[in-house]
Amino acid sequence: VAHLAGMMAAELGLDEKAARRGGLMHDIGKAISHEVGGSHSKIGAELAKRYGEPDVVINAILYHHNDEPARYPEAVLVAAADALSAARPGARREALQSYINRLEKIEAIVNSFENVEKSFAIQAGREVRVIVNSEKLSDEEAYLLTKEIAKRIEKEVEFPGQVKITTIRESRFVEIAK
Repeated sequence: VAHLAGMMAAELGLDEKAARRGGLMHDIGKAISHEVGGSHSKIGAELAKRYGEPDVVINAILYHHNDEPARYPEAVLVAAADALSAARPGARREALQSYINRLEKIEAIVNSFENVEKSFAIQAGREVRVIVNSEKLSDEEAYLLTKEIAKRIEKEVEFPGQVKITTIRESRFVEIAK
């Protein structure tokens, strides 16, 4: 989050250091919220205030969960960076099982099609490689199969962004010279 917020701030000509610091500190309240009780962003802001963090950092901590309106553009960047980071497949530990389930579901959907020999969900589920039997499918049939797979994944799987389906139909010819 800190890295993303800092990069965005640099691109926009804003205070890169403040954005990075806000990104670094935005969830600091999670370290003690279970002991104190209450919103981790409010607890984190109090902690930051107590240790002399600048107002821009405190505002970023509070704004990332809408506990206070954004008074600095860096606060908006921290919230955006947090959302981007959280949206990455597999980003949250508690979401790990649902991430694995999604990959397995994609592969199961693809493997359910006739003439599919193997499938591999790769790139965090953003891409699927499909291996088909070249003796049973023509190029045209492999192309149509790829379109069908894409439609079915679109219909049955929830995913951020898009999933690229690549169907591999190859012929190998081997001859040994003696």
